[in-house]
Amino acid sequence: MRHALIFAAGLGERMRPLTDHTPKPLLRVGGKPLIAWHLEKLAAAGVNYVVINTSHLAEQFPEALGDGSRWGLRIRYAYEGPIPLETGGGMLNALPLLGSEPFLVVSGDVWCDADFDRLPAEPRGLAHLLLTDNPAHHPGGDFRLDATGQVHGDGEPRLTYSGIGVFRRELLDDWAGAVGAAAGADAKPPRFRLRPLLVKAMARGQIDGTHHRGAWTDVGTPERLAELEDGLRG
Repeated sequence: MRHALIFAAGLGERMRPLTDHTPKPLLRVGGKPLIAWHLEKLAAAGVNYVVINTSHLAEQFPEALGDGSRWGLRIRYAYEGPIPLETGGGMLNALPLLGSEPFLVVSGDVWCDADFDRLPAEPRGLAHLLLTDNPAHHPGGDFRLDATGQVHGDGEPRLTYSGIGVFRRELLDDWAGAVGAAAGADAKPPRFRLRPLLVKAMARGQIDGTHHRGAWTDVGTPERLAELEDGLRG
């Protein structure tokens, strides 16, 4: 697993006014941009090539991160246009840059202390998801992890998808059938969420995962960003 994709195209609407002039992944926490924490972990895990998808204030990413050489990485940027393509559309848009092998995916607006090199180089099925305990703002969770490591779209108890995982490009082979007539699916390029594809694959037993019991933060509001900053200082 030598390639990675970082989702960094969101508008950051809940983070305003902080994101009026700065994309959320470039907001600083612990003395560096949020996305830099991911780049350091990716390099430490042996990844050498990273695709960053961009939309909102896209020009700031190459200005801040350059070509990735300071981390020993090669960075490519996949611009989605002025309207973000959501997670599924963003991954589909980035596939031509990612090669044929499984790739690590990281949401640019989370912070996590997980070691990326502990993730499998290849998932058993179509994807391996890192799941975490449900935060206060998302108490219902997303998916169920059973004792064998399989992930299910139904049942209890549920854990929260961390935004980190290892994916095969084949997950998107039938993306149109999975999302159906969802708004944006017929746009050029298509705009759709990844969740329907995951749920469909879960029903076929093709998604597995692990439970990360360490620290994880969805940096979705200024308050959570401030809490993370306080925690890193402490």
